Amino acid sequence: MEKEKLLKTVDHTLLLQTATWEEIKKICDDGVKYGVASVCIPPSFVKRAAEYLGEKLTVCTVIGFPNGYNTTATKVFEAKDAIKNGAKEIDMVINIGDLKDKNYQAVENEIQQLKVACGNNVLKVIIETCLLTEEEKIKMCELVTNAGADFIKTSTGFSTAGATREDIKLFSQHIGPNVKMKAAGGISTLQDAEDFIALGCDRLGTSRIIKLMKNEQANGY
Repeated sequence: MEKEKLLKTVDHTLLLQTATWEEIKKICDDGVKYGVASVCIPPSFVKRAAEYLGEKLTVCTVIGFPNGYNTTATKVFEAKDAIKNGAKEIDMVINIGDLKDKNYQAVENEIQQLKVACGNNVLKVIIETCLLTEEEKIKMCELVTNAGADFIKTSTGFSTAGATREDIKLFSQHIGPNVKMKAAGGISTLQDAEDFIALGCDRLGTSRIIKLMKNEQANGY
């Protein structure tokens, strides 16, 4: 695959608790240079990053991250605040406890409320596949589709494992036609990236791909 095409799928990510503004600026600069889809950064940096980048690159941020157990009202506020500060894409974490309790309406309603808060901006729903059964993953495909979200996303990168090819295959069999897929966490090689794209992913959440392009040590998310 052409590197330029691959890079256009990348949400170039830095979500470490220790991230500094200088590090955020660096991934913004690299994101512009390499033509990625977005930079995915902590909410506290969104305003500065959006002002720094202007129209050069999309800013993405995370909501209810990484555990997902914030109240819906808190997630809605976070999303609205992030969009006001300049985020164009929102990656939210579901309430996994509600899913495991089979409180499906609550999960779907929360996603719907986040989509309303996002308006025309992109909403990606992180379901944290490593903590779910196959039945729960399939159910989340249904709920994400019904709720009108733009993407289903595998992982935060902060739990026990990241994206797998098997999970993306499962998503592709159960999501609706208007839902796209984002693989995130553990994408450590260019071959990984190409495999996920070949399986139908429109986005990849990773901090490593640009490091690989620069022949740097590819550790991290």
